[in-house]
Amino acid sequence: MGTHALRNPVAIVGMACTEFGEHWDLSVDDLLIEATHGAVDSVPGLDLQQVDAFWLGVMTSGVSGLTLTRPLGLAHKPVTRVENMCATGSEAFRNACYAVSSGAYDVVMAVGGEKLKDAGYSGLEMPSVPNDGTPPVLSAPAMYSMIVPAYARRYGLSEARIKEAMTHIAWKNHANGALNPRAQFRKVMSKETIASAPALAGNLSLFDCSGVADGGAAAVVVRAEDALKYTDRPLYVHALALDAGAGTGRNDSDYDYSDLAESRLSAEAAYAQAGITDPATEISLAEVHDCFTPTELVLMEELGLSERGEAWRDVLDGRYDRLGTLPVNVDGGLKSFGHPIGASGLRMLFEMWLQFRGEAGDRQVPTPGFGLVQNQGGSPGDLVSAVTIVSSRAPVT
Repeated sequence: MGTHALRNPVAIVGMACTEFGEHWDLSVDDLLIEATHGAVDSVPGLDLQQVDAFWLGVMTSGVSGLTLTRPLGLAHKPVTRVENMCATGSEAFRNACYAVSSGAYDVVMAVGGEKLKDAGYSGLEMPSVPNDGTPPVLSAPAMYSMIVPAYARRYGLSEARIKEAMTHIAWKNHANGALNPRAQFRKVMSKETIASAPALAGNLSLFDCSGVADGGAAAVVVRAEDALKYTDRPLYVHALALDAGAGTGRNDSDYDYSDLAESRLSAEAAYAQAGITDPATEISLAEVHDCFTPTELVLMEELGLSERGEAWRDVLDGRYDRLGTLPVNVDGGLKSFGHPIGASGLRMLFEMWLQFRGEAGDRQVPTPGFGLVQNQGGSPGDLVSAVTIVSSRAPVT
């Protein structure tokens, strides 16, 4: 028993990502069409009919594979619709990769999209899930705000010092997003403005929370051995890991809200698959699920990029800045993009696609090692977490 690297490696040979934002004039059909055709068109000579199968990530904006086939005018193609809360985009990609690696298909696509703004809801629109009535009814900011006092108690820090690190994360990600033409928010924010924003829950203020957006993204996946037939700069997949917790954290009086075990375990599984023994030095670029600024802070430790209790210091020292030693969320993250659920995981991968191909423009950073994408759903104590590791170097088999 255990987790293993793909026996038959796969690669991304084409990708596309829509602009994220308040697309009042576009439907989910429009976003899926733009992302799908954009990814296919990025592969010279590839036609949509040559794609053998599709995996569609969508949470609230559609039901079944018909959500994709109907707007694309596709007939008689296998389309699997998947959902795994906010990790839905990564789930679509993970399953698409497995299908190619298994030998079932030659060319597949992972497509993700979501239309949230039309719902008129100020936060993530979540489907009603039957339960026994005992789970607490909390907003997402309230759930994640609990990280701050928990982290302070765990490491003997003041909440003011943690808030300083959170402000730096928001400042960093907004600065990165200002360089990204696909981001929803493209404005540099001063630390003074961020720090003085109105409180929403606990120590979380307006600028500690990601926005709500519409968007789509897609990837074309083939066997690694065939990748150079499609592009001279493929992006190779080295690891695919997923961890779903028991969902009992908030029912445990001893649970520490600064402990995101699912993120840690999914990262450990991914590192084992990729042969990474020192992620702090072998990972050269990371896109992580910064739904809230304390989430990104704690993830630096859960992913093994910072020592325990030291992430706040590394953040303030600029280690994770765009020009730092390990850039994190160079595209602006959820903070600048918002979070159309089905698309976010693929949007993170799209930044890796651009960076490892040297096409990131003003955001371009050196990428000599591995790129890590961490995409999670749920809340502290009630999480699923997906970790994908990619590189421009083909895996050794």
